[in-house]
Amino acid sequence: MLTQTITAPAVPTTTVFPVPQGVPAVDQFNAIATCAGVIASEFSYRKDEEIYGEGEPSEYVYQVIRGAVRTYKLLNDGRRQIGAFHLPGDVFGLDAGSTHRLTAEAIADTTVRLVKRRSLEAAAGSNVQVARSLWIMTASDLRHAEDHMLLLGRKTAMEKVATFLLEMDRRLTRTGMMALPMCRRDIGDYLGLTLETVSRALSQLSDQGLLVFSSARQIVLRNRQRLADMDA
Repeated sequence: MLTQTITAPAVPTTTVFPVPQGVPAVDQFNAIATCAGVIASEFSYRKDEEIYGEGEPSEYVYQVIRGAVRTYKLLNDGRRQIGAFHLPGDVFGLDAGSTHRLTAEAIADTTVRLVKRRSLEAAAGSNVQVARSLWIMTASDLRHAEDHMLLLGRKTAMEKVATFLLEMDRRLTRTGMMALPMCRRDIGDYLGLTLETVSRALSQLSDQGLLVFSSARQIVLRNRQRLADMDA
């Protein structure tokens, strides 16, 4: 909830934010947040703290500045299905309806910036660039949802883990090493696998020489082509 860990002033002011480190050069959210009439604020959340809950009003759109966020749904039997991991530069909270379909939580200590959905809609009505940026971000969310649906429904456990590693390699690697912000239970809930299955698959990939663990969450990929072949 926004009222839990606000580190910005109670009354937000219009702010021009620099593009976060690691964000692609074309940052659609940054282009929107710096438009006239759009007010952006920064908020910080502690590890495992809720940012918004399923069913709550969808009043803001968010971008990760530092840290990482998971969005998930709790199933009727108590299981958790993670829909996406949001890393620095990623935008989340773009729900089609008036309420959030998923819950969003900080994976680690996280800072986000946010803008009111109403102000985005108003800006999009008069600014073609804002409307285009919103369309691009929405299309990106849809593409990820389609890829995730394919991953959950049509791939083996090993293929799922290989796909996940390649995704994180693309999104996280800076100097040849992945530093995963999420734990293995999170990975399992994202891939539709048990914790034990994820651990076993990672161990097998390590035994095959496809990756090396520097620590529990730091991984160096040694053979991306073989992982890509599994993902094909």
